[in-house]
Amino acid sequence: MHQFSAPQKQPSATLVYDRIMRLDDFTAPNTLAARGALALSRQYYSPAMKNHVLRSWYIAEGIAVAHAIEGLDHELLYVSALLHDIGISAEFDNETLSYEHAAGHVGIALTAGAGWSSDRRQRVLDVVVRHNWTSVDPDLDPEGYVLELATGLDVTGANLDVLPRSFLEELTNTFPRGTFGREFSTAVARQASRKPETSAARLMANDLPGRMRRHPLEPIP
Repeated sequence: MHQFSAPQKQPSATLVYDRIMRLDDFTAPNTLAARGALALSRQYYSPAMKNHVLRSWYIAEGIAVAHAIEGLDHELLYVSALLHDIGISAEFDNETLSYEHAAGHVGIALTAGAGWSSDRRQRVLDVVVRHNWTSVDPDLDPEGYVLELATGLDVTGANLDVLPRSFLEELTNTFPRGTFGREFSTAVARQASRKPETSAARLMANDLPGRMRRHPLEPIP
């Protein structure tokens, strides 16, 4: 999955990684579930949202290298990363469930069709839901840990120094942010208004739109 040795695992999310890291170092799994997740991302996300979930996967894989996380289920991570926001798409927007729970259940349905065991299908739900936690214990859930850090970095620029700036700039140039800030903050605001007990309300209370506008890599007007 990667072509260079990584430093020892660190407990901090702010590990500075100063070796060369490129997008070409990471290859998407070529499995039924992975191909299905990519097909869903192309069908149900806008171009900006699709770029976000792809950036999130690359960042998560990069963090796994930088933190020397071993034994990662790369197929599980890929499927979870690509589907983690699909619950805000109109076709999968649940009346009562938070958008991340709705997305996790889409993952369960997809991976059931791909023949995953019930325990592994549950892991998709776990990882997708935990991406919206404020933090995840890497010993509890390594895939959830890297995806939570990755989505935080991509959405608001949190823990930006966890990966080389050159890698993040290549990623943004390859998968531009475009209208992501406006689309995502508007969608989360709608979720928070309709479902105020869910994580969407916490994100809005923490000034999600403002934090996205101040993203260090590419500020959004």
